[in-house]
Amino acid sequence: MWGRADKAVKLLERNIPSFLRMSRGVGPKVSRRLCSKPQEESSVQPRGRPVLRVPGHKPTDWEKKCLLWAGHFKKPEDIPEVVSIDTIRAAQTTLRVKFSYVMIALTIVGCIVMVIRGKQAVKRHESLTSINLEKKAQWKEEATQSTSAKP
Repeated sequence: MWGRADKAVKLLERNIPSFLRMSRGVGPKVSRRLCSKPQEESSVQPRGRPVLRVPGHKPTDWEKKCLLWAGHFKKPEDIPEVVSIDTIRAAQTTLRVKFSYVMIALTIVGCIVMVIRGKQAVKRHESLTSINLEKKAQWKEEATQSTSAKP
């Protein structure tokens, strides 16, 4: 079966104009016949936020804590006097992600607790409707007592 496919490809190659044919060993995106010289990498920075490379940054106490909590350093003594901004940003990003995971976990735990408390309230035959009716009855009773106490 593969032999037939090879023959079909060879037959089709004859009908393709020479300038459209790819040279041997070259991928479909690169055609050496159309380029006179190889493209050189340009050192043009991408547009957008300018890349500002500060050789070093003295971390504050808060940034030192971030570096420790993120796991970049084991002890406060291990943190050098000067740290790159990229390291601090990476630590803050790691902490942001960890904090979001903690918030997700707390939300799930809170939902589970509320479901359990709701089921316990159903077993005690408590509902929002019955609680509201009791409150309204109590307010009505207080209102009647206050009007009867004003002679």
